[in-house]
Amino acid sequence: MEKIIGITAEICGINTGRVSGCIKLLEEGATIPFISRYRKEATGGLDETEIDKIKNTYNGLKKLEKRKITVIETIREQDKLTDELEKKIIDCYDSNLLEDIYMPYKPKRKTKATAAKEKGLEPLAGLIMKQDGRNPEESAERFLNDNVEEIEDALDGACDIIAEWMSESIRARNSVRRIFSYEGEIVSKVVKNKEEEGIKFKDYFEYRSLLKRIPSHRLLAIMRGENEGILKISLEADDEKILSQLENIFVKANSPSGKYIIKSLKDSYKRLIKPSIGNEILAAAKEKADDEAIRVFAENLRQLLLSAPLGQKRILAIDPGFRTGCKVVCIDEHGDLLHNETIYPHPPQSQTSKSMSKINHLVETYDIDAIAVGDGTAGRETENMLKKMRFERKIQIFMVSEDGASVYSASKIAREEFPEYDVTVRGAVSIGRRLMDPLAELVKIDPKSIGVGQYQHDVDQSKLKNSLDTVTESCVNKVGVNLNTASVHLLSYVSGIGPALAKNIVDYRSVNGGFASRKELHKVPRLGNKAFEQCAGFMRITNSNNPLDNSAVHPESCHIAEKMAKDNKIAVEDLIGNDKILGRIDPTKYITENAGLPTITDIIEELKKPGRDPRRAAKVFEFDPNVRTIDDLIPGMELPGIIPNVTNFGAFVDLGIKQDGLIHISRLAKGFVADPTQIVKLHEHVTVKVIEVDKERKRINLERIE
Repeated sequence: MEKIIGITAEICGINTGRVSGCIKLLEEGATIPFISRYRKEATGGLDETEIDKIKNTYNGLKKLEKRKITVIETIREQDKLTDELEKKIIDCYDSNLLEDIYMPYKPKRKTKATAAKEKGLEPLAGLIMKQDGRNPEESAERFLNDNVEEIEDALDGACDIIAEWMSESIRARNSVRRIFSYEGEIVSKVVKNKEEEGIKFKDYFEYRSLLKRIPSHRLLAIMRGENEGILKISLEADDEKILSQLENIFVKANSPSGKYIIKSLKDSYKRLIKPSIGNEILAAAKEKADDEAIRVFAENLRQLLLSAPLGQKRILAIDPGFRTGCKVVCIDEHGDLLHNETIYPHPPQSQTSKSMSKINHLVETYDIDAIAVGDGTAGRETENMLKKMRFERKIQIFMVSEDGASVYSASKIAREEFPEYDVTVRGAVSIGRRLMDPLAELVKIDPKSIGVGQYQHDVDQSKLKNSLDTVTESCVNKVGVNLNTASVHLLSYVSGIGPALAKNIVDYRSVNGGFASRKELHKVPRLGNKAFEQCAGFMRITNSNNPLDNSAVHPESCHIAEKMAKDNKIAVEDLIGNDKILGRIDPTKYITENAGLPTITDIIEELKKPGRDPRRAAKVFEFDPNVRTIDDLIPGMELPGIIPNVTNFGAFVDLGIKQDGLIHISRLAKGFVADPTQIVKLHEHVTVKVIEVDKERKRINLERIE
């Protein structure tokens, strides 16, 4: 345990004591948001990213420990485990090296070498391998029998055994591994007669790049091309250089056995070592590319989930369409459906005046505060119609991303929420709720369907899910949830809760009419002390008798806030938001055995702005009214746009037309850009210059104007 903690600390570059405190909390069942927010003393103030890295590194090392036990037991069963070998395995913390150590003992399917051993040729292979001056042909005569009739057959069999021994040499494998890692080139070529079918992979029909320098998105694109049967890929290196190095390892000078050693060496490299190491290096590169794609996806998801909410307003939401009409719904400030109907303002019906009149009527009837318009088909046309209208009061009009709305509307979650309505109504409600509170609505949808990733179907799905779940949990707990209004799906991401307890909370709420205080959570079936400890600080109750229930002050620390108020001879509610009194409180006076300076400081900061939403406010955005299709674009134009997706090769920009434009990473800023997510954010409003328009391929190249 201590050894793994030490190695985890070394890999993560974090003090061992802080790592130890973090791992202890994780092992006790604490979540990352809880540790980061409420256990700073134990970890020295580690943030969520650092804790997540510790968790993943530690779990990886524990997995390696289990693998070592399997290796040791397998070798022991063969009665080949020595004290020296066991120590070598126990002390190994490199997965590649561990597999190299294990390779000679790993149970194998029948190979050319095992067939030769069954014929009794292993001693001959040993004699040749010694290269001690004996004549291999003369030595081979002693091994002739009914199964080995010719000297040539005996020598071929011995060479097969030697080739396998060479492939199991740690020194040889490391030598080849080193060259492939630093000098290996990935090469892709189009499969014959697949040129037309695979036109989207045209850039990779004849492609070559140093593997260590290829951008992750290019590697994933090439591998997707191979999976779809369009491309054939290989990993190439200087074979002559590698064989020369292997000769230095295995071949002794002026030995009669030399030609057989070289023959075995070439066979071993071509048939065994090169494919094995090549697959290993490619797998490692793929894993690295996966990690980068997942990182970008996770960052985009974080920004999307923390998008600006409009807040509890009455919304008229429109899911636009042409032939099938526009589905219109009205929802109240709690997101409950009040009314729905369909209007037909666009061709072929073109009932524009009637539709405008109907919208005006609905705005007045349901006291609407804002209008949300889906940004899909007919979205721009619907927005333009709305902007021509005159309302009795100020009505803000927002374009809202439809990505994933259709997935939600057909889901079990949507059917449970709106069993009596069809998918079009559910989709429109989702659009409206996204404007009101993006986080609360988007947690109902599989993140892969939201459209903010790159190659999300090509990367390690388990790793992707874990990363996106971690991000979602982080965002939900960063914002906090209203205990009396949050859905099952939102509650399930609260620290320490999960789907089962979330349902129990909602069921309790339905029967008892809501929670009067956070302490009442103890009455929820199966919600024990540990779950309460983990979740309570992230729950909010707006109308509780205890004002601290609507803050991020954890119930375990409420007595500290109460003492601060008492010491200043005021009520807690009068302390909250009182910057003057809070500013002169000496935090060191309130340090206890369980609450150190970081916790006390956090309490004071929270009391200044209790329950503050960390998200920015929603803003209306307008596209250039003169640009409606790609044909309206002219190089040199400067246009407003919104960032719908960020990748590691640049950022896509919605210009209000069907095709998104791309700001390549080289055009995001004046200087060098290593990571686009550090320059632009999802849903950011930007101004761009049109650089090039390829109407045939529907590609728009843009430059960000700073």
